[in-house]
Amino acid sequence: MSLLIKGARVIDPATRTDFVGDILLEGGRVGKLAPRIEPPAGGEILEAAGKVACPGLIDLHVHLREPGREDEETIASGGKAALSGGFTTIACMPNTDPANDNRAVCDFITSRARQVTLCRVLPVGAISRGRKGEKLAELGELREAGAVAFSDDGNPVMNAALMRRAMEYSRMLEAPVISHAEDLNLSGAGVMHEGLTCTRLGFAPIPAEAESVMVARDIALAELTGAHLHVAHVSSAASVQLIRLAKSRGVKVSAEVTPHHFTLTEEAVASFDTNAKVNPPLRAPQDLRALIAGLQDGTIDAIASDHAPHTLAEKELEFNAAPFGMVGLETALALALTRLWHTGKLSLPQLLAKFTINPAQILGLPQGRLAPGAPADVTIFDPEREVLVNPRNFHSKSVNTPFAGWRLKGKVITSIVGGKVAYCAGA
Repeated sequence: MSLLIKGARVIDPATRTDFVGDILLEGGRVGKLAPRIEPPAGGEILEAAGKVACPGLIDLHVHLREPGREDEETIASGGKAALSGGFTTIACMPNTDPANDNRAVCDFITSRARQVTLCRVLPVGAISRGRKGEKLAELGELREAGAVAFSDDGNPVMNAALMRRAMEYSRMLEAPVISHAEDLNLSGAGVMHEGLTCTRLGFAPIPAEAESVMVARDIALAELTGAHLHVAHVSSAASVQLIRLAKSRGVKVSAEVTPHHFTLTEEAVASFDTNAKVNPPLRAPQDLRALIAGLQDGTIDAIASDHAPHTLAEKELEFNAAPFGMVGLETALALALTRLWHTGKLSLPQLLAKFTINPAQILGLPQGRLAPGAPADVTIFDPEREVLVNPRNFHSKSVNTPFAGWRLKGKVITSIVGGKVAYCAGA
């Protein structure tokens, strides 16, 4: 069965394609792109005039919680949330219970995903057993089971020798190491960014150096080993500069930023909203500006949601006791369009590269492009349509977002995976 997408603005940053026309999907692959394509006999037609059609969005950094915390999220609910946010491929972090540190858990995630969602779910394997930072996990076994990267995300790898060995193995296995850059000796019991707002509120601080010190260490180890280092959820100006300098020296390093870090500052915590409690914390205005500059000059390669669902009961605890994290799959594209494209900071092709070809290249995926023969994953969205963020309409099981009530510009209309419509707005 074929599917013809008609009349869209077709944007593929990978091939520098940008025109108004049609896309023909056949046999699970992109068949043809042209200003006008005659509908094949017996095929379906999807009218997309006035919309943008791009490669299916890819999220490098998602927490799905299954197995272990299905009260917060499941692979099924997370897959639905991803598709409604325009993401056709997501990489899920290993901080499940049990941790994804062995073939059995990895196999469970991939088989469960095939059963319950059309979204492509790619597991990230743990660096260390139980994510405890003491002994290496079976990285080769995890890679064979489908892990696309290795990370202890949620926990840093404090042991530099262990991180070095992980990088040496990851280089042989041709998979990136995703660093949760945090020096626990500096962050301690902190709950928000160290600054004037933190002092005023009387909270324990997390200095920006808790991140940048570890970014510097991991860059040094990547330079030593030749491994591919990917720095997760970059939040500080110092980290951006360290990554920029490392790239100029030829170090194989890539980086991501979350929409909440380029949208909000530490002032979002001033109302004691636990939904704004994230790790790394929301930082100062100068850090936010540095993150946007990093997106503009290519220092930061990707935008990732760091979708971190928590139950209402958990987030209703007092600020110090509430867990870190917010949901993000269903607001990421709209926040990026609103904050970066509608304000002229990035062009639409530049912005979409951060969601498509760049994360695909980081993970070594065939997705992320609309060239003939590529997987028929397509996201269609209306960049001008205003949306009101209403957590009650989320597909995620959790609603912990500080953006409730915000009006954003940019709405996902359709998500297509393997040539099949997996999500349609209003359906």
